[in-house]
Amino acid sequence: MTTGVGTDWQAWQESWDRQQEWYMPDREDRFRIMLDMVEAAVGPEPRILDLACGTGSITARLLARFPNATSTGVDLDPALLAIARGTFEGDDRVSFVTADLKDPEWTTTLPYDSYDAVLTATALHWLRSEPLAALYGTLADLVRHGGVFMNADHMIDDSTPRINAIEHTQRQARMDQAMRNGALDWAEWWQLAAQDPVLAAPTARRFEIYGAHADGEMPSQAWHARVLREKGFGEARAVWCSPADTLLLALK
Repeated sequence: MTTGVGTDWQAWQESWDRQQEWYMPDREDRFRIMLDMVEAAVGPEPRILDLACGTGSITARLLARFPNATSTGVDLDPALLAIARGTFEGDDRVSFVTADLKDPEWTTTLPYDSYDAVLTATALHWLRSEPLAALYGTLADLVRHGGVFMNADHMIDDSTPRINAIEHTQRQARMDQAMRNGALDWAEWWQLAAQDPVLAAPTARRFEIYGAHADGEMPSQAWHARVLREKGFGEARAVWCSPADTLLLALK
């Protein structure tokens, strides 16, 4: 996905979106609800922390809807950050920080001491429950009073195994059909990135950092809501869900 004058960052963004939608066909719906709730809670000119930002998917949708918003993207993945930085180069509303969310000092690298909203999607399942709970405590200190934290991700309720099996069967059938129609999965997308002359080196580095798959956990909505309240948020509950995914909102 290169051109004669450099890398086509927008093409990589669109390719990432298509790959993610293979797993989450309701992805745009949850982004829309996320931004609806941001506007309702903190207004149309928010200061946002795009947590585990990847290519900046949330930031792109945020700025398209709220042109006067500002966003700080934080991530550790050098390949996805390369795409994010290339996409938003020259936009003074956006900054990016390389940081490990398991490092207790990661917030010291941020340009602001507090945020109106912290937003994240399909990322925190890379963390196990103990470091995730610690992160939630950090976020409670980072979100201003009246601000919000939202996490859109897989949240599995182990008390409903038969329902979970039905959902898995339905989702797998849809994914199989999408692949027959040419969709790329996670591994195939990263194979393409590894072949790109600009992304090859950062892609190799990201696999040194993370490995091939997440070593995290996917606790239930109830766990997330309980821990967020324990760590300093006043209220927390789901504000949207699909058969497979949840958007959980915590209010400071």
